[in-house]
Amino acid sequence: MTRVRLRELVTEEDRATVLGLRLGPGQDRYLNTIESILLEAEEERRAMPRQWAVHDAGSGALVGFTMISDNIPEPIDDDLVGPYFLWKLFVDKDHQRRGYGSGTIDELVAYLATRPGADVLYTSCADGPGSPRDFYLRYGFTDTGRVMWGENVLALDLTA
Repeated sequence: MTRVRLRELVTEEDRATVLGLRLGPGQDRYLNTIESILLEAEEERRAMPRQWAVHDAGSGALVGFTMISDNIPEPIDDDLVGPYFLWKLFVDKDHQRRGYGSGTIDELVAYLATRPGADVLYTSCADGPGSPRDFYLRYGFTDTGRVMWGENVLALDLTA
């Protein structure tokens, strides 16, 4: 099992560390650049974004980036999903298919075990070639039948 360590992005220097991460072929249909993700987080503070650089736990190498909505307060606006939402999971193209995505979700689940009312972690994804949908379903997310932003909303039961 691949282990990762999450390092919270707090300063501009922290944010600069993830700017060199790159998408794999065709993934730009499903993910924005890190720059645009960070800008989106600044513009959507009501979604309670929390961001981490993802590092290999053994070597310390930077392998990715993740961002969640961390306990969106009630009442949750109709255009948000939460209170806990996996907003972005970004594994650098040179580190994909090595377990870093699953390792990242493992660490997020461990983090959420410390958070109030964290019974479900939501995420969303579009269908199509190269979509992360199958990855999420293999991990244990289920399809909620809800569609937001043109994407299927998936849920991971954190009480099991």
